[in-house]
Amino acid sequence: MENTRMPGRRKLLKTGVAFGAMALLPLPRFHRQVFAAGTSEITVLSDGNLVLPLDFSYPDIAPEILAPFVAVDGVMPDVLTPDCNVTLYRDGDRLVLFDVGAGDNFMASAGQLGASFEEAGIDPSEVTDVVFTHAHPDHLWGLVDDFDELVFSEAKFHINRVEWDFWSNPETVDLMEDARKSFAVGAASRLERIGDGITLFEPGSEVVPGVEAVASYGHTAGHTSFMIHRGSDPVFITGDAITHPNISFAHPEWPTGSDHDRDLGAATRKVLLDRLANEKAMIIGYHLPNPGEGRVETEGAAFRFVSN
Repeated sequence: MENTRMPGRRKLLKTGVAFGAMALLPLPRFHRQVFAAGTSEITVLSDGNLVLPLDFSYPDIAPEILAPFVAVDGVMPDVLTPDCNVTLYRDGDRLVLFDVGAGDNFMASAGQLGASFEEAGIDPSEVTDVVFTHAHPDHLWGLVDDFDELVFSEAKFHINRVEWDFWSNPETVDLMEDARKSFAVGAASRLERIGDGITLFEPGSEVVPGVEAVASYGHTAGHTSFMIHRGSDPVFITGDAITHPNISFAHPEWPTGSDHDRDLGAATRKVLLDRLANEKAMIIGYHLPNPGEGRVETEGAAFRFVSN
């Protein structure tokens, strides 16, 4: 079932400008190293945060039911402000970036990845591989700068074949309702820029050495998460399969307004949480509280997120 309530880029931009300029919320740390051993390390870089209307994020859940999970001092917020955590994985001479942030043309509160690279002392030209979870604006639009030049000019690019086919299809934009058309146009134009340098992969494949592609469809047609295998303590890059530190875990069955296929997205969350709780893998969630790292534990018939 396709979501028909995705706000258009104009509405999101206006919301981002209005709330992103407010100094009420502290900005997350630009970068944090979450693992280092030998020649391998994982660093989380901040791209800022989004500002999303609450009734967009969970349009089918009544406010009184949402309240225990989102209210602050008994007051329901009008918006949610999820962080944007971009994972950078170094393994020897390979430097792998998972998603590229929103860039400057999506939302005023996001697009800080360049500053994060600078603070971390890393030049974007050092990135050898860019691996995409999916092609929504906050994960893809940072591919190019203000001059329409590739930011990660020396990198090889990797994306799920289903995701590539969906957003590259010229008929996709015509099949979408108005609120999604700008997302389709933006994705197609950016993916076209890297068409000659893209590698398409299938679920279960090793995208780069030690990194397994895990199908997590529903949020988008070919949304993919990734397991970084490193000994007995793997790290799972969730992308947007798991997005809220309370709701996604306590009620994975609740549909979210950002999922392309809400029923499949909910089923995918449950499967992933079962696996992650059993395997006790560390996770890094793109929209979990900065820096997004923690683990999944069972709690009754549901789950909970335990930050590290």
